[in-house]
Amino acid sequence: MPTGVDLAAIVAEQPYPLVFATVSGAHLYGFPSRDSDVDLRGAHLLPVEEMIGLVEPSETRTVMADRDGVELDLVTHDLRKFVRLMLRRNGYVLEQLLSPLVVHTTAAHAALVELAPLTVTRHHAHHYRGFAASQRRLFDTTGELKPLLYTFRSLLTGVHLLRTGRMQAHLPTLLDAEPAPAYVADLIAAKRAAEHGALDDLVARTRIDSDLAELAARLDQAQQDSPLPDQPAGSAELHELVVAARLPSARVGPARRPAGR
Repeated sequence: MPTGVDLAAIVAEQPYPLVFATVSGAHLYGFPSRDSDVDLRGAHLLPVEEMIGLVEPSETRTVMADRDGVELDLVTHDLRKFVRLMLRRNGYVLEQLLSPLVVHTTAAHAALVELAPLTVTRHHAHHYRGFAASQRRLFDTTGELKPLLYTFRSLLTGVHLLRTGRMQAHLPTLLDAEPAPAYVADLIAAKRAAEHGALDDLVARTRIDSDLAELAARLDQAQQDSPLPDQPAGSAELHELVVAARLPSARVGPARRPAGR
């Protein structure tokens, strides 16, 4: 867990009740430096009147602050939006929901965690393939270690998720769970020493090209061989959870399909 800033106090300042807040980013991925900012992610509950009125509510809140010299970025979605993202093969929200670095939790958070495995499909590969590609382009432009490690991390997370059905975003742990180049541990150490450190002569670019291509191919194969389903499940249970969280006294039945569908 990041030190040097009172994360619980920041959570307490928010205008809407939080369902949960966890630490994401480099701290979750296992390669923060001393200068890394703190990425807090989570879900909140908007008031009923904002959800049923004529004015479309803003369902995402972003707070950026500097606390005791630490840059902090808090992004939360209303629970309804967060759950809809869960049902759309979004790896980000699963990583945030299942992060072990928990700053704030509730019974609804625990229920979401329990239902999360139902939403995982083989098509989460698209998320990790796309994110790895964007980070690889950033590395090619900047030469910095951070986007390179994000590239390795996203590919390995995707392979592990598609192969086992379990979310693992912590890169050092992934190095023990999945075959990976030995030099990645050295890249992690270099990134921890310098937030904007460059690759320099740590590893030959040609070797990186080859290893990333091999990992991308493994992700493709993991998607093809995955025992995970094609479509998410649990939408009825998640519907009940969203309604009950906002209206605790409501009697909720299964989500109903519109007539004619």
